[in-house]
Amino acid sequence: MVYLTFDDGPSINTVKVLDILKEYDIKATFFVIGKSGDYEKSLYQRIVDEGHTLGNHTYSHNYKEIYSSEENFLRDFKKLEDYIHQLTGVKMEIMRFPGGSNNTMSHKYSDDKFMRRITTKILYDGYQYFDWNVDSKDAKAVKQDRNIIINTVLEGARNNNPAIILFHDSSPKTSTVEALPFIIEELIKEGYTFKALNKDSFYVQFKK
Repeated sequence: MVYLTFDDGPSINTVKVLDILKEYDIKATFFVIGKSGDYEKSLYQRIVDEGHTLGNHTYSHNYKEIYSSEENFLRDFKKLEDYIHQLTGVKMEIMRFPGGSNNTMSHKYSDDKFMRRITTKILYDGYQYFDWNVDSKDAKAVKQDRNIIINTVLEGARNNNPAIILFHDSSPKTSTVEALPFIIEELIKEGYTFKALNKDSFYVQFKK
């Protein structure tokens, strides 16, 4: 079982990812941030219309802002929740913390107990949060080598079942788009099935 997840969109690369997913009839999960342009607004709706899952990745994705206080985090988080609901009618139930639930950026702007408090609050408010057990490494460089992404993901999926795979679909991530068909075709060949995440799915959480 494989869960393809894409962070930091929507962007022009989101369109390309959606086209690929449509070609292979695969559903995926998009942890989106807030974009106000008409083009991006249409992509939120397309994600929903084509049967994929929208997850909350905060509106601003600004570490200094969201990790400086619980109030700031929840305000930014709720801003995206309301925005997506207004645009698409979807009430998001899943989320991913920028940097993951064990990030250390929050230590810089708050304290080392911040993530423990905010993960507890998110769960209390009825959300499920998801980290990952396969990192595509597409965020390790502005434009990662396509073959590194392919090999990393395939090896990771073989060693983790189910596999929650972390990709990014922001504007610079063109090599992620290039790698995706190769990854999908190989995993299909090896007998994997693909699903989008929902609140009751298998989950990985770094911060318990």
